[in-house]
Amino acid sequence: MTASVHDLITLTPKESCNTKLAAGPWDFDTVPGYGPGSSQADRLPDPVSRPGQLPERYQLMPEPQLHERILAAKAALGEELVILGHFYQRDEVVQHADFVGDSFQLANAALSKPEAKTIVFCGVHFMAETADILSTPEQSVILPNLAAGCSMADMADESSVETAWEEICETYGVDPENTAPDAAGKLPILPVTYMNSSAALKAFCGRHGGIVCTSSNAATVLEWAFERAHRVLFFPDQHLGRNTAKAMGVPLEQMPLWNPRKPLGGNTAEQLHEAKVLLWHGFCSVHRRFTVDQISQARAANPEVKIIVHPECPMEVVDAADASGSTDAIQKFIAASAPGDTIGIGTEINMVNRLAAQYPDRTIFCLDPVICPCSTMYRIHPGYLAWVLGELVQGRVNNQISVDPGVSVQAKVALDRMLAAKPKA
Repeated sequence: MTASVHDLITLTPKESCNTKLAAGPWDFDTVPGYGPGSSQADRLPDPVSRPGQLPERYQLMPEPQLHERILAAKAALGEELVILGHFYQRDEVVQHADFVGDSFQLANAALSKPEAKTIVFCGVHFMAETADILSTPEQSVILPNLAAGCSMADMADESSVETAWEEICETYGVDPENTAPDAAGKLPILPVTYMNSSAALKAFCGRHGGIVCTSSNAATVLEWAFERAHRVLFFPDQHLGRNTAKAMGVPLEQMPLWNPRKPLGGNTAEQLHEAKVLLWHGFCSVHRRFTVDQISQARAANPEVKIIVHPECPMEVVDAADASGSTDAIQKFIAASAPGDTIGIGTEINMVNRLAAQYPDRTIFCLDPVICPCSTMYRIHPGYLAWVLGELVQGRVNNQISVDPGVSVQAKVALDRMLAAKPKA
């Protein structure tokens, strides 16, 4: 059995990107920032999701006792509870999830349990917001640790996107609040936000005719958008937008980068008029760590190695790999491989480590030799899960995520469009 990522960090701290990861997240929950790990240097927005603090008795509780409490609470709550866990969660948490998947799968899972009174989302803030938007009014959504945010999601805030939209629409000579189709029946531009964004930005897309996408259905979503508009404003992840549009045949010169801190995003009016996809200046700190050199080293060590990476990786990395795809696509790629295969993966280490344990007859490894999990996903610890579940048994709902009803209605429009845009086979 492959050791968990937490065990690896504890046993081999020099091989980790930050030794503080081995400590309890509560040690840095109240400190501004995303915590130790790959996103620790990312620019912190203001405001960021409110940090929480785990009661001390749960901080000091031995892990076996935490697991006992979680199991007892699940048994007591029965069908009234559903726990969702993202692929990137640590093993110590994933083992308790009723559903494990990527953001698209978990969005659908949230819809599949209308009888559950409480949805506990072991992921990050924007995921819990989405679950609240899609759930029924009778359901409560809990994020075990409110400090579990997402640095990529925070790279596109509502104010910056609204300002950009006004500049872009002014450049195209249209009303930003009432863009209308031209003689060809197409809008001048349409907003597309990645799932990794706030509810406010999903609502922005909903009221401007736009849509949400995930890494699973990004190509389907862009096709949907191009049927309705000449151009797309894609935020917050530039790499997913660039890699998806490039695979669809959009030339790189028609995909200018929009830097929200520069006039016209750092572009000329001519560049914007010729653009097909305007890419927001955002990225994933984990997937930005993967490089072409890592792939070259893997091929030098084993010419037969197969390489698959996540589309949030830089374009050069995706181009150098044998395949790219969402976390679900990576899972399927591994399942379709053969015993004896060697596979290098460019995505978050918790998922890679879990796949290696699931397929011991294959050599599966993370392209990044440094153990560096998603620092915000890592904020969910069994202590937080035991605490919120224990409180539920006592009739108390802690760390509830509640999206403003007005925002929720508009965001759901864009999310419903996303759910209808099925991923390509």
